[in-house]
Amino acid sequence: MLDVVHAAVTCPYCGEGVELLVDCPEGRHEYVEDCQVCCRPMAIEVVVELGRPVRISASHEDDV
Repeated sequence: MLDVVHAAVTCPYCGEGVELLVDCPEGRHEYVEDCQVCCRPMAIEVVVELGRPVRISASHEDDV
């Protein structure tokens, strides 16, 4: 069973804080998720080590 944690990022479009649910398999993962405030697509990058996210970032979808 994978752990899922809550994480907060800042939307690169509207600047609002957004809470995400993040799966925690080891390694580096990228996916696209719409901002809950402005609905624009954010490119999310998650790096997980020892079952915990060590870096979570959001950027413009076009930056990936």
